[in-house]
Parts: sequence; C-alpha cells; structure tokens
Amino acid sequence: SIPSNYKVLFMQGGGTGQFAAVPLNLAASSDVCDYAVTGSWSQKAFAEAKKYCQPRMVCNGQSNGKYTRIPDLSGWELHPEARYLYYCSNETVDGVQFQDLPTQFPNVNLIADMSSDFLSRPVDVAKHAIIYAGAQKNSGIAGLTIVIVRDDLLNQAQAITPTVMNYKIFADNKSLYHTPPTFSIYMAGLVFRWTLDQGGLEAIKKISEERSNRFYSIIDQSNGFYRYSPPST
Repeated sequence: SIPSNYKVLFMQGGGTGQFAAVPLNLAASSDVCDYAVTGSWSQKAFAEAKKYCQPRMVCNGQSNGKYTRIPDLSGWELHPEARYLYYCSNETVDGVQFQDLPTQFPNVNLIADMSSDFLSRPVDVAKHAIIYAGAQKNSGIAGLTIVIVRDDLLNQAQAITPTVMNYKIFADNKSLYHTPPTFSIYMAGLVFRWTLDQGGLEAIKKISEERSNRFYSIIDQSNGFYRYSPPST
C-alpha cells in the first residue's frame, strides 16, 4: 500500500527522463548524491546526474567490463551528507536484480528505479523517498512514467528544472498540468485491475517465482547447452 503522505504522479519521459528529474527535484548543484551502480541503467542514471549534482558511487558491480553482481551491502560507503541513495532494483540489460531491497540504511532518502519489476512483488513504499517506473515493462504501454514521491520532497526543485519534470507542479495539478498520456493511463488502469483480480502483488510474486524456477530448471538441465551470466541466486 502507498502511505497517505505520498503522491502518485503520472508523468512522461520514461526512466531516462527520471535520471535527470530525480537530482533536479531533490538536490542542488553542489549537493552530494549517492548511487549504487549495479548495471547499465544505474550507470546511465549516474552519468546523467553529473549534470545536476555531485554524484558518487557507493558501489560498482562491474567486473571485466560486465555487470555480474550486486556488491555486498556491508561494503557500501554512504556519504553522511548525501541527499539520497539511488539504486535500480532490476538491471534488465545485465540480468542483475536485488532479491532483497537495500532498505536497511537509516536516515537516507532511498530512490528506486523499479521500471522492470514494478508490480511484480510487494514493496515497502514507506522505506523509500521515491519509486518510479516506466509503465511499458509491467504496467501498460510506453508513454507513461509512474512516480511515487514523499510529500516533503515536493518543494526542493532547482530553478532550472523543466516544468514537465517538476514533481510539485505535477502534484499540485494532479498530473494534469498538460494533456496527460490518456491511452497509456487507461491501459495501466486495466493492468491494475487485472493485478487485483489475480490476488494482488503477493499472488503476482508467486506466479513470477514459479515462472522463473521453470525457466532456470530448463537451463540447468540442458547440460551446458544453455548458460547464463550472472549466475542465478
């Protein structure tokens, strides 16, 4: 469930648009922001943030030119004054997913790109400052970006933040500052209703795990004909 002190925004620009929107809305150009770089998408987010703040890597999952793992969280070095900690929950290009989300860090604004596993399992929204997801992966079609943002973060945008990326403007106007992507929102609504009809996110998680187990079982029984990297967990 989403706590009452959060807003749900229907925006556009996909996850790539949020690579810029997050630092623009949460940080000043001189602020330090922490990034867990575990794959291609978080690497792109880190690179984009360099235009708007002072991002720093708390971990780097790359080895021999490939992203194959999530570094142990005990080794993450968070900056004590970082405005937020950013991570991507599922790196589709590299096949790296957080099985347990990094929610144990106290007193940090946790930002999650959940574009590729949004609606696939229950998530504790209250442990995040922002969760965003492009709808095209699990909740509809391209053209819609869903942003769940805590209320106290809505009035911190840099002066240069474009109107179409400004969380407060979208919150104040109930995502209707300009013509919204109506068909994409309609399709997302159908997916939301279908998800509820299946039994909610707990049921979807069970279906996803059963499908994943069947898939990896076929690979494991192929005597090396099929291989995967990184290794499954």
